[in-house]
Amino acid sequence: MKRLEGKISLITGAAQGIGLATAIKFAQEGAVVIVCDLKQVAVDEAVRQCEALGAQAAGFVMDVTQREMVDAVVARVVARFGRIDVLVNNAGITQDARLQKMTLEQFDRVIDVNLRGVFHCAQAVTEQMTAQGGGVILNASSVVGIYGNFGQTNYAAAKFGVIGFTKTWSRELGPKGIRVNAVAPGFIVTPILSTIPEKVIAEMEHRVPLRRLGQPEEIANVYAFLASDEASYVNGAVIEVSGGMSV
Repeated sequence: MKRLEGKISLITGAAQGIGLATAIKFAQEGAVVIVCDLKQVAVDEAVRQCEALGAQAAGFVMDVTQREMVDAVVARVVARFGRIDVLVNNAGITQDARLQKMTLEQFDRVIDVNLRGVFHCAQAVTEQMTAQGGGVILNASSVVGIYGNFGQTNYAAAKFGVIGFTKTWSRELGPKGIRVNAVAPGFIVTPILSTIPEKVIAEMEHRVPLRRLGQPEEIANVYAFLASDEASYVNGAVIEVSGGMSV
């Protein structure tokens, strides 16, 4: 039997990068994959890839900063499938600048997507998970959310905040059978890196003891474990997946 057989799994930011890799991994593990992202064409393609693996999948255009949209998607998923077993809060953006140069718009936008969006989605599914007697919430933090990073005041604050969410919700929701954990990726090969010069990429690789960047699938594998019953006693954890860059 596959590890996520029949688990109704809603993944935000699921049309590219780590989110898409997670959707595909969950499909391979037997989950019913609910793809949520901003663009219909990308959502449809992600659903197609999941279905090509034999999984049942559905897609929704959803902006995690818009609470009414989040609530509407959750309601539609529950109406169609009867439950939500797993939420992967993956959606995120970067808008980097040093403290003295960062605009209020840059700060607010990253906080709105990466922190408030996680709050919206988790709060939206919690009532259903409580009613059904359990569930799993997985939050995307980052090594930047543990150690900080030059030029990422907004992103670091959001990802630190996500860890605070995770620790708090694991205490609040654990008695209801809902496990909450976070994953803190290091440098991962995603479209976000496409604008970074090769010299900087080489420097990033050198900072990692494994001497390479991570692949989205390597993060997806950890999400799949945490979503599965194999992780039934893992709650409130922040798992760094960085090739050892913080050692």
